[in-house]
Amino acid sequence: MATATLTQGSTSKTVNVDGVNIHYHEAGDGPPLVLIHGGGPGAGGWSNYNRNIEPLAKKYRVLTPDLPGFGKSDVKPKGSSMPEWYATKMGQFLDALDIKTAHFVGNSLGGMVTTRLAMDRPDKVGRMILMGPGGSIPMFSQYPTEAIKTLLFFYDGEGPSLERLRGFVDEFVYDPSQITDELLEGRMEVALQPHIIENPPMRPQRGVHIEPIWSDPRLATLPHETMIIWGREDRVMPMDMAFPLLKQIPRARLFVLPQCGHWAQWEHAEEFNATVDTFLSAADAI
Repeated sequence: MATATLTQGSTSKTVNVDGVNIHYHEAGDGPPLVLIHGGGPGAGGWSNYNRNIEPLAKKYRVLTPDLPGFGKSDVKPKGSSMPEWYATKMGQFLDALDIKTAHFVGNSLGGMVTTRLAMDRPDKVGRMILMGPGGSIPMFSQYPTEAIKTLLFFYDGEGPSLERLRGFVDEFVYDPSQITDELLEGRMEVALQPHIIENPPMRPQRGVHIEPIWSDPRLATLPHETMIIWGREDRVMPMDMAFPLLKQIPRARLFVLPQCGHWAQWEHAEEFNATVDTFLSAADAI
């Protein structure tokens, strides 16, 4: 019997987390696995992980939230800390679903949120996969990159446009020819929602700074088995940003994908899915 293909609509759910409505996609049974997206314009759980949810759902209960301020979730309050506020909400997200512990995959912003959650509430995180995560510093490369500057100020100056979004997304991948008009139009539709335009989640705010995860002494005490995945040609978060995390997280290992940019889960979906499954399959049942 053929298995029905998962869709955005068939997997869509919402849960209230301490007064904040968080939209998420859920599919599959088995150990809980949370996939947290990055912070680019128009980002969301489905757009970042649509090539991974169904394959991983064959063995795991896959939960793919829209972080507040993205997708269909409520906005992120102005002045809230980054990534502490998001990490708190992700811990409460599991609490609201009565999930004691989950494995995590975090891309970019999602990797930074995952790491902060592991430090704040280590019991909520099983194994974690950090994919081009934020919160570190490069050893040799110039930072912030042009892509990060575009991300932070996408809604300022000339304002959002399809051309600016295309230039930004092209920086995400090794081979920009893979970027379709459909992908761009879908992200642009999300990015232009009135509540997001009014309060862009990544816009810098006076008095609010992105916390330097790499210098937090708790990194050296994390007990979690950790896989750091990086695209060798990542032009958003340069690959040498992996080294401060690799040096400090006791049980971290680094997996580098060649001919790959910032979207490892998208550009090399088949290899990414297999790597995630192999790494998580080695864990004790949670």
